[in-house]
Amino acid sequence: MSHCIFISDLHLCDSRPHITAAFIDFLELTAAKAQALYILGDLFEYWAGDDTIEVGAQQTSIDALRRLSENVPVFFMAGNRDFLIGDGFSKATGITILPDPSLITLYGKPVLLSHGDALCTDDTAYQVFRTEVRNETWQRQFLSQPLEARIAFIEQLRAKSEQEKSTKSMQIMDVNAIAVEDLLRQYDYPQLLIHGHTHRPNTHVYHLAGHTCERRVLGDWYEQGSYLMLNADGCHSRML
Repeated sequence: MSHCIFISDLHLCDSRPHITAAFIDFLELTAAKAQALYILGDLFEYWAGDDTIEVGAQQTSIDALRRLSENVPVFFMAGNRDFLIGDGFSKATGITILPDPSLITLYGKPVLLSHGDALCTDDTAYQVFRTEVRNETWQRQFLSQPLEARIAFIEQLRAKSEQEKSTKSMQIMDVNAIAVEDLLRQYDYPQLLIHGHTHRPNTHVYHLAGHTCERRVLGDWYEQGSYLMLNADGCHSRML
């Protein structure tokens, strides 16, 4: 049966080569059999700009994505760690970049896709930061700096973020129920919403204005890989 696959929050980086190896195997053995692959953000631990490709950053993953995209459509949506992925990465890999959120139709069903961080509205400090760094002027100015300076800045942000996480409640870092309902309402109550970001894989059902909507949260790959498979029968969670 034809099916599509969804993943997010792999956080690929040099310090976790076993996850990169698992990702390569996943592309070659699992995603290659799919009708399409959707990567919903945070593929990398961070992305300092597409010019990192020129210095060989994440080359094995880029090569594997390019091989897959020659036969299977691959779609990518930026996360909070890799929102600087752009046309250079798209050209190198053959992927198609999607806006966040995106409403698509699969197997006759409306499916809304998002990374998920925009739904965490209780974390007001993060939302201010998100708005700033998603601004085209900010990104243009940031990308004009030398690569080494950009990487150093990102490393500082990562350290600060990890420190702040230790003082934030889990509720603040999760999605806000009203934000989810507002998003579902905005897109006319799609039957399915798929997102990542929170690292809390689960299924949530909403009954809104006579509609039933299902929210599927993707898992992260910090310790082991997982993915969501969607076919005409519905959603199926899978481990590598």
